[in-house]
Amino acid sequence: MSRLHHLSVLARTTALVCGLFTCLVVFGGEAAAQSRIKDITNFEGIRDNLLVGYGLVVGLNGTGDDIGDAVFTRESLIGVLQRLGVNARDDDLDTDNVAAVMVTANLPPFSRQGSRIDLTVSAIGTSNSLQGGTLLVTPLMGADGEVYAVGQGPIAINGFSAAGNAETITRGVPTVGRISNGAIVEREIDFDLKELQSIKIALKNPDLTTAQRIADAINQQLGGNSATSTDPSTVQVNVPDRYRGNTVAMLTDIELLPVRVDSPAKVVIDEKSGVIVIGNEVRISTVAIAQGNLTVKITETPQVSQPNAFSNTGNTEVVDRTQIEVTEDEDRRLAVLPSGVTLQEVVNGLNALGVGPRDMIAILQSIKAAGALQADIELL
Repeated sequence: MSRLHHLSVLARTTALVCGLFTCLVVFGGEAAAQSRIKDITNFEGIRDNLLVGYGLVVGLNGTGDDIGDAVFTRESLIGVLQRLGVNARDDDLDTDNVAAVMVTANLPPFSRQGSRIDLTVSAIGTSNSLQGGTLLVTPLMGADGEVYAVGQGPIAINGFSAAGNAETITRGVPTVGRISNGAIVEREIDFDLKELQSIKIALKNPDLTTAQRIADAINQQLGGNSATSTDPSTVQVNVPDRYRGNTVAMLTDIELLPVRVDSPAKVVIDEKSGVIVIGNEVRISTVAIAQGNLTVKITETPQVSQPNAFSNTGNTEVVDRTQIEVTEDEDRRLAVLPSGVTLQEVVNGLNALGVGPRDMIAILQSIKAAGALQADIELL
């Protein structure tokens, strides 16, 4: 067998072992830290606006609200019928094909009248499923109470529910659905981007160093001192004379600029799932670590004690028998992590201890308590 074949087999074996055992892995590097400005910031005025509305879904196959229990569904249905010229106020309504819903949508920036947006429809009553339903005309309002879009159309859901006399099967969430292009924009949000004399850029993850690097990159691109970092989350850019009346062109030149993102030293721990994320800037002072497990096993084996045969004295009694076993790991060694080690060296040292994610969480918290972990620990 050739040496090249040996190396190929060794590589496949190593990959298999890493797939079978949980390891703490390092992601990233200097090249990966380069990000475009458009990916790490938001530009002033270029954002979505949230819309919400209340409506009725009709055409359900017996899976709608119970009119007797859902008073808001009953009153809404009566109101709709009266607007259509049907007097149902004095009648005893009994239908299970109607459901009251809340309708939500995102109004994209610079949406124009007549453009369409997607809707999310969610039941708020006793409806079991919105499958096969159609949303009636529903005004969608913004935070200012004004109507910005009107939605209507058939609902598509991802889940379903089927029930019999003795069993019910539900897959997904049948009480939530979507209507693709289900709303028409009726009102535009006035915002004249091209006439701005200055614009603010907001960082998604505020950081002083990153804000200054963004300002430096913009100044290098535009020339002069057009950009200034005013705080960890904001960079203000004054529009140069050559871009006056054409701010869009300036933003196009800015948003593609690469910037090396900086972040504080932080360790994020999700104890519920055992996930640990260690930032690239995390450093550890000289510390020695030992990890071992102490297992105490208690076994209860009740036994029956009976008197001798044909004995006239004595009673049958249950006698407790308890066995206790104590097991302590003896192959755990003390490991030393030197001062100022990098993230890769921290990972190598923790992996060398052979501990799992749960034990690693305890180790990191203990290192922090000893004052040797130069980073913040954030628990999710």
